[in-house]
Amino acid sequence: MAYDVARVRGLFPALGDGWVHLDSPAGMQVPEQVATAVSTALRAPVSGPGGIFPASQRAEAIVDAARRSVADLVGCDPAGVVLGPSSAVLLQRLADVLGEAWMLGDEVVVSRLDHPGNVSPWVRAAQRAGGSVRWGEIDIETCELPAWQYDGLITGSTKAVAITAASGAVGTRPDVRHVADAARKHGALVVVDASSAAPFVPLDVLSMGADVVAVSASAWGGPPVGALAFRDAALLDRLPSAALEHGARGPERLELGPHAYPLLAGLVSSVDYLAGLDDAAIGPRRERLLTSLGSVKAYQAGLLANLINELRAMRHVMVIGDAMRRVPSLAFTITGAKAWEAVEHLAERGVCAFHDSGHNGVFAALGVGEVGGAIRVGLAHYTNAAEVDQLVRAVAELR
Repeated sequence: MAYDVARVRGLFPALGDGWVHLDSPAGMQVPEQVATAVSTALRAPVSGPGGIFPASQRAEAIVDAARRSVADLVGCDPAGVVLGPSSAVLLQRLADVLGEAWMLGDEVVVSRLDHPGNVSPWVRAAQRAGGSVRWGEIDIETCELPAWQYDGLITGSTKAVAITAASGAVGTRPDVRHVADAARKHGALVVVDASSAAPFVPLDVLSMGADVVAVSASAWGGPPVGALAFRDAALLDRLPSAALEHGARGPERLELGPHAYPLLAGLVSSVDYLAGLDDAAIGPRRERLLTSLGSVKAYQAGLLANLINELRAMRHVMVIGDAMRRVPSLAFTITGAKAWEAVEHLAERGVCAFHDSGHNGVFAALGVGEVGGAIRVGLAHYTNAAEVDQLVRAVAELR
């Protein structure tokens, strides 16, 4: 069955504001079922876990359901799912506990393509240990992250390799499996930030070859919570504990303080929302997720291709990058206009977009700051062809 974007749009009350929301790289709008799940959990009696009374049992049930929902999303054991306030916080926590055992001469490998949330924690951990940082560089023409370079970047001294499953800035999806295979030869831990990939492509921790996968629910319209999914749940008990309670086991070793139970209820609902994007999807939730995200991927590939073709047909527009595999995030520059000026122009015409000065991350590596920065847009589950056309017309006016 074809992807029914009109039905999906009906799930989002926020779309009634009349704006074209191409701001999904900062997080999608929230579907009604997620907002309802959070508000319902806020109204219900919920206590701390460990008691025999209903409010305590409800808290335990919410946490268990949240772990299972993330496990279905990435294809792992629920016992290997760590929950927290954001993927960035959890990645920092993971880097901190791993870095305790590192020493002078140890190395980490990060990439220019990654979000700072999966770069800074590893850089700081290596620096504290007196170690060094090696960088995976991007191809400035295509914005690809060549996988072959990791065969030389990763050595016997490499402790961790941090890589993105997809760039929320330019859309590139690198060959994570090749990088993971290279890391495994040297016994290095592979940490994949899948926050920008999870809303658009089916995830499988085993096929990626990752040891840890990080996701952020706000990326697909969920609440502001994150998770780390471990391929081998037993690894958690071999890590130093960051927990406040002595004797914490499993995922609780990387969790601090009480959970935000209403937000975790929203997390469960948001994964159910993803599983129902294709209303023809059937079977267990994992199977429905694979079917629905496959439908999303096909729908948005066509929408993105049309947008790129329209923008490249304009002589005053330069689309940044040309990756073969990508998610529907896009950056471009406009000749004779600063990025912030272009974004103001788009806002005056009802289009939400971001500008990036080009001083950090992937855009710094590309030298985008020298041409006035980049305009960033991202398609969401609810983006339709009419909204893409509205963006194209607004950009054409900047000629």
